[in-house]
Amino acid sequence: MLEFEQNTGGSLIKEVSEATFMQDVVEASKTKPVIVDFWAPWCGPCKTLGPQLEEAVKAANGAVTMAKVNVDENQMIAGQMQVQSIPTVFAFVNGQPVDGFQGAVSASEIKTFVERIVAANGGEAESGLDSAVQSAEQMLEEGDFEAAIETFSAILQEDTNNVKSYIGLMKSHIALGDLDQAEAILNGMPLEISQKPEVESVHAQIELAKQALDAGPIKDLVQLVEKNPDDHEARFKLAQALHGSGQVEDAVDQLLELFKRNKEWNDEAAKSQLFVIFEALEPNNPIVLNGRRKLSSLIFA
Repeated sequence: MLEFEQNTGGSLIKEVSEATFMQDVVEASKTKPVIVDFWAPWCGPCKTLGPQLEEAVKAANGAVTMAKVNVDENQMIAGQMQVQSIPTVFAFVNGQPVDGFQGAVSASEIKTFVERIVAANGGEAESGLDSAVQSAEQMLEEGDFEAAIETFSAILQEDTNNVKSYIGLMKSHIALGDLDQAEAILNGMPLEISQKPEVESVHAQIELAKQALDAGPIKDLVQLVEKNPDDHEARFKLAQALHGSGQVEDAVDQLLELFKRNKEWNDEAAKSQLFVIFEALEPNNPIVLNGRRKLSSLIFA
């Protein structure tokens, strides 16, 4: 039987049977959340998920406990809970199942699930949400955009003013090319949050991504600029297209060249576009630092 002891001496993770389910899950969840893992010895995914879930529960430092139910030995409970496949995980709070999932999921999703249950129950809510945000940001960084969207959305259900989750949610939609949804999130957030500098940065990213959609193929724009270096419209669109493809430094170089050739063109559009790009990046980004320095030298030349 798997069983880990807390510092207080109580059982943190235990095997539960039909005879003890009411006491160890339903009644126990009235004191603190209980996460129930329905598994079987022959289930391959269970062998991966189970240990990861145990680690996440232990990491919660006693804010949640875990019950393991072998469905082969406890078919009545599995039937009552309508367990159709395994692994299946439920979270019980105040005697009732409140959340859950089926199948094997990533370690970061398991961690976020446990933290969400702890936070929803009011235990270590702030630190739990902060950790959940970090997990979601890692998903975003690793390119798991759908999972990031799901996690950021869940956090916002608990904390409707969580700035980092709004930002992460918008960035995830931008990465998926769903600019309309990213803009809808921006327009729907509380006014006091939308005016924060870090949110303004994402607003700039949305605008730049929208511009890139209409810029045209990079190859064609390069040919136009090479044919006529004073084709400012083509150079401007080339900068937009380069930025949209992730070539940010090249985009900045094209805009600096445009500003050098004609500072006043289209109401100083090159300078304005450079400011939008700078706003979309971190202030200490080398592209920003070098770009601002070069722009200043051109302004005061």
